[in-house]
Amino acid sequence: MISKNQQGKPDIFGKDSETAKKIRELIAISEGDPDSLEADLIAQIIVAGLKMINEDFDLGQLKLMTRSFKEMRHAYRIFNQHRLGRCVSIFGSARTPQNHPDYLTAKAFSAAISNKGWICITGAADGIMRAGLEGAEKDASFGLSIRLPFESAENTLLAGDPKLISFRYFFTRKLMFLSHSDAIAAFPGGVGTQDELYEVLTLMQTGRSNIVPLVLLEGEGGNYWEEWEKYVTKNLLDRGFISPQDRHLYYRAPGVDEAVNHIQQFYRRYHSSRYVGDVLVIRMLTALAPNQIAELNKEFGELVREGSIFVTSPFDEETDHLDLPRIAFVHHHRSLGLLRTMIDRINSF
Repeated sequence: MISKNQQGKPDIFGKDSETAKKIRELIAISEGDPDSLEADLIAQIIVAGLKMINEDFDLGQLKLMTRSFKEMRHAYRIFNQHRLGRCVSIFGSARTPQNHPDYLTAKAFSAAISNKGWICITGAADGIMRAGLEGAEKDASFGLSIRLPFESAENTLLAGDPKLISFRYFFTRKLMFLSHSDAIAAFPGGVGTQDELYEVLTLMQTGRSNIVPLVLLEGEGGNYWEEWEKYVTKNLLDRGFISPQDRHLYYRAPGVDEAVNHIQQFYRRYHSSRYVGDVLVIRMLTALAPNQIAELNKEFGELVREGSIFVTSPFDEETDHLDLPRIAFVHHHRSLGLLRTMIDRINSF
């Protein structure tokens, strides 16, 4: 039976169409399993590309989609070749001089966190980004540079390193930062730094990315983050544009040791989380006692849409970290700042 599209015409991309069969054959020729979920996803990519032939895209739109997809594929491939441990992304100005207190603090922070086994990811340019690479060992560094006409594209510390990736687009570069970061360290900077910082906050606030520790750091005697927080309080919080809970999504660290300890503490017991439908599953390194589960229900019942927080085994949809103990609850997808506080509570037991 030939399937029809909304206009009543034969659907040449239907599951049982000749096009679909040829795509499966192409996947098999490319040494893929045509019956796997991965093959189905690749087939969807191919179909999406073929559909664009008759959808009136102009040349500029096609170039943008093609280049951005190729950038994402290349970047993910490089990351996958270097199976990394926990990663921290370091944001900050490319114009900070090497003798500036912010630079020295960024260098000290990257050295301290890499000594704990963390990988430092930076923008690979000068300023704070160079400091982040200087402090860490080269094997513990990853650079994501952006091609700009008026700034130096990258410093020489990662020259020739396969872990240095050059991007054309800011949005694909930021995707790589955020999809591989287990923590963020932000230092003073300009519009680009603020853009990165607010994107991290927005994605965590709206539940579009994992909650990770976000520390704000600067050199001794600086007041950059103090003034930034005053702005956030006066113009965002006091006007009702954000909630008081949103301020739990970041930590203004007084120094390097406090920043490193804050990041380490976040993963003291908490490991990771994911949604299965509307159920939020929180995976931990060690199990919680019944009385601790009861305390979470008492303190954080506001996060639960229905039922309660409960102990669970891995859901069928989960494929990773199956050996870790879990708790779960039906989440209403709001109050992510409060969820950040709940993670702190789990780590405090």
